[in-house]
Amino acid sequence: MSVVEHVREMAAAGLHSNVRLLSGLLLTMSGNNPELFSPSQKYQLLVYHADSLFHDKEYRNAVSKYTMALQQKKALSKTSKVRPSTGNAASTPQGQCLPSEIEVKYKMAECYTMLKQDKDAIAILDGIPSRQRTPKINMMLANLYKKAGQERSSVTSYKEVLRQCPLALDAILGLLSLSVKGAEVASMTINIIQSIPNLDWLSVWIKAYAFVHTGDNTRAINTICSLEKKSLLRDNVDLLGSLADLYFRAGDNKNSILKFEQAQMLDPYLIKGMDVYGYLLAREGRLEDVENLGCRLFNISDQHAEPWVVSGCHSFYSKRYSRALYLGAKAIQLNSNSVQALLLKGAALRNMGRVQEAIIHFREAIRLAPCRLDCYEGLIECYLASNSIREAMVMANNVYKTLGANAQTLTLLATVCLEDPVTQEKAKTLLDKALTQRPDYIKAVVKKAELLSREQKYEDGIALLRNALANQSDCVLHRILGDFLVAVNEYQEAMDQYSIALSLDPNDQKSLEGLQKMEKEESPTDATQEEDVDDMEGSGEEGDLEGSDSEAAQWADQEQWFGMQ
Repeated sequence: MSVVEHVREMAAAGLHSNVRLLSGLLLTMSGNNPELFSPSQKYQLLVYHADSLFHDKEYRNAVSKYTMALQQKKALSKTSKVRPSTGNAASTPQGQCLPSEIEVKYKMAECYTMLKQDKDAIAILDGIPSRQRTPKINMMLANLYKKAGQERSSVTSYKEVLRQCPLALDAILGLLSLSVKGAEVASMTINIIQSIPNLDWLSVWIKAYAFVHTGDNTRAINTICSLEKKSLLRDNVDLLGSLADLYFRAGDNKNSILKFEQAQMLDPYLIKGMDVYGYLLAREGRLEDVENLGCRLFNISDQHAEPWVVSGCHSFYSKRYSRALYLGAKAIQLNSNSVQALLLKGAALRNMGRVQEAIIHFREAIRLAPCRLDCYEGLIECYLASNSIREAMVMANNVYKTLGANAQTLTLLATVCLEDPVTQEKAKTLLDKALTQRPDYIKAVVKKAELLSREQKYEDGIALLRNALANQSDCVLHRILGDFLVAVNEYQEAMDQYSIALSLDPNDQKSLEGLQKMEKEESPTDATQEEDVDDMEGSGEEGDLEGSDSEAAQWADQEQWFGMQ
């Protein structure tokens, strides 16, 4: 057995560090004495050495060695044409065990993707003739084409994957995400469904995710629920995760959290979707739960975007925007396609006053997830923050036309209309339509309450909020109800509402300020008596007066008193 064969055996056994050391020494020997190894042996040594570098994540070095290996293979091919095989028995096994040139190019493409050099990865894979492309090469090409915006080429590659492997479900999702009709995709799997037992669910699965990628959340939820109820697919973590994400997109945060919790219980090591789950917990003020979730995810893997996003959500809702920005950037570095990471970084930039940079991130999120309303909401908030009401109106109208007239799109359009005095009536009409469709939709209730507070229709606002709180409990709604009750001099009940809001979110500053204001005004007689005693004693006057001025300043502005989130 030759020394090169020993290297090959160690590579096959996964002894990468040993291969790296030995192949490096042998390549140096070959450089000093070119006659020491044959051209085919040099090719093998270069490939095995490059593989060991790839395993050590030294991707640039690996690309360099793979390139040298391909050059050596090219020279070897020319030599073989000039000097045909003599029929030597020893040469036959050597030729048979040479590493595949196609596999070398695939590894090079993997290196380029890790280095974020997608154009180079596409170029190297494009150089492989179509007939020689394996399913994994077509799958990588499809994903790269999709990322580069070459949709037609991406569709062709995904279809080629399905032709070779009809049960490649991720390729099916890729086609659906590129607007290929569900019926066309299903037709590519019909033969396999009919030939294998217990695969009748697949056509329903394709139908469900076709609804997902067309933004029809209601039908997608109903279809996946029908799948999940089947005994053979009950408690499937992927289906539960998809349901949770769909409820989130539909604005049903309560059911979304419930499904994420079910998925977590079934798979304690689940990472996918946990960034959205952490965001929902943070929005509800459950920052301790968010912190615990982040720690648990970091213990599972710090090489995924999700734990960084969850920690970023904790920082963002703790008003530590610089840290949230850093964590969002780290998440994007790990996964440039992480929509939640882009939204986190965009929101942090917006709150730091860097609106134009934030707009870039929200636009990228929209490109990656054109059916997610929260991406558009972030962009529109940036436009409103920079007083670009016209751009915000154009975007809101486009979303309304693209995603359809549902409670969420109606509320988003109404939000922009509220910014212009000319379109106040239109905003009212849109919010009424939204609340007719979904009386419990919190964002619509909040915006309608904001409109009523401007009109000083406090009794109507109280009725609206009580009705919304009849079947749910939400910090913002309780706090706004407290604001309205103050306006009609119902101070005791207002204190109760602020207390409930703080029990739901102890970090809600506006509820805390409202409660403190009520406590100070609860017993003005006692407060006067205390001030008289202080005057007689002649101590502590200035400090108390300064505190009173501070509190008065907090509540001087009527807009702040009735401020909406």
